[in-house]
Amino acid sequence: MTGLCDGRVVIVTGAGRGLGRAHALAFAAEGAEVVVNDLGVGLDGTGGGAGPAQQVVDEIRAAGGEAVAHGGDIATADGAASLIAAAVDTFGRLDTLVNNAGFLRDRMLVNLDEDDWDAVMRVHLKGHFLPLKHAAAHWRAEAKAGRQPVARVVNTSSGAGLLGSVGQGNYAAAKAGIVGLTLVASAEMGRYGVQVNAIAPAARTRMTEQTFADTMAAPAEGGGFDAMAPENVSPLVVWLGSAASAGVTGRVFEAEAGRITVMEGWRPGPTADKGARWTPAEAGETALKLLSSAEPPHPVYGTR
Repeated sequence: MTGLCDGRVVIVTGAGRGLGRAHALAFAAEGAEVVVNDLGVGLDGTGGGAGPAQQVVDEIRAAGGEAVAHGGDIATADGAASLIAAAVDTFGRLDTLVNNAGFLRDRMLVNLDEDDWDAVMRVHLKGHFLPLKHAAAHWRAEAKAGRQPVARVVNTSSGAGLLGSVGQGNYAAAKAGIVGLTLVASAEMGRYGVQVNAIAPAARTRMTEQTFADTMAAPAEGGGFDAMAPENVSPLVVWLGSAASAGVTGRVFEAEAGRITVMEGWRPGPTADKGARWTPAEAGETALKLLSSAEPPHPVYGTR
């Protein structure tokens, strides 16, 4: 490894398994000291235990790195505050926050209970907002004290949030919200030396290996490149979380297998201006004309 993150202190939420675990190990391999956050819950967010986070910490230490486990609920104010404190109290600083924690409760909209909506929005969207808020307060205080941070935040969206996904209305809405949060945070926090970006990863995790079983399956032994291994996403996350990514902020990247794509979101397309109020019939006729020259929408995520 190159030591790209030597001297940096990195928090990864949801780091006990899957993508988070891969990110934590990759940061440690590049010299970072890592706070491994995980509640150890099941795929639907129930249950829990400290085991998964501690196992990742043990892996990092066995490889010669430094890490500490954090089992707090980062979707609560106290849990998020204690997460930032864990980094500062243990390692003396905080340089990078990777928001990754989440779970699924998939249902078609007509079958989606309010509790399932609230639970998914809480862990994904609130679970991004609160650690980001407390990290931002820490970095703002550092900047005002004359210690300008070289800080990085990497948020985790999804193709579901960018394109929609049948049966995942709660998850898609939360992941779309994360993109909006990323753009606002990038604009607000730049003055304090903080860069904020998001990734939309596609990889084999507990959340995808059942939903997209055919495309997520690992190749047979000796079958070549494991395109859906979560470790394929981590190199981009590590770079975005390092000082080497200077000048890159407010961006969304899709990362899958060996491919990295800069995602380009909503932007003005065909337009018409009457200079006065339309009638409903005129508005409809104009909309149809504009749509005829617009690019067709992308297919819903998971149907490609």
